[in-house]
Amino acid sequence: MEESKVIVHGFWASAYVYRVIWALKLKGVKYDYIEEDFSNKSQSLLEYNPVHKKVPVLVHGGRPVVESSVILEYIEETWSDDPLTSLLPSDAYERSVARFWIDFGQHVALGGKKFFDGNRLGLVDLSYGWLAHWLEPIQELVGVKVLEPNTLPRLYQWTIDFKHEPVIKDNLPDSKALLEHTTRQRKKFTSPENN
Repeated sequence: MEESKVIVHGFWASAYVYRVIWALKLKGVKYDYIEEDFSNKSQSLLEYNPVHKKVPVLVHGGRPVVESSVILEYIEETWSDDPLTSLLPSDAYERSVARFWIDFGQHVALGGKKFFDGNRLGLVDLSYGWLAHWLEPIQELVGVKVLEPNTLPRLYQWTIDFKHEPVIKDNLPDSKALLEHTTRQRKKFTSPENN
């Protein structure tokens, strides 16, 4: 196996997988993608992620890295030679702030900035990227719009800006297919057999 070969094991509807895809694309890292079937997980997936047996899994040079937030950190540290593709601020304090917001797990006001790190995408944006596309089918499914321009204007604008970035825009799952998948998942988890 080639020492620098990168493989991503994923599932087309997973927001966590897309975090990894976006980071690799922003860094300009070429990779092979393996679509996993959750009803019949590949032997490779089970071998690479024996604890959780889930995606995403990034395999670099034959060595697996699991959990999307860990994978994002790995991508940032491994392909850090070009400051123009850095996903974290160069200042140590600003990096700690970014890591706090990644860990915090909920919305923060963006101030007058387009993205969390200013005018370019970073790890914080990738960590919250699921809001920009995956929240839409959930809102449609439950019939409640939470993310609207009049309720959360800064976050709403951030989702628009995020989805219009070329790397993001070119690497999103089909909205209709995502809604169908979300509908199937809801039916699966709310059916009487599962209660």
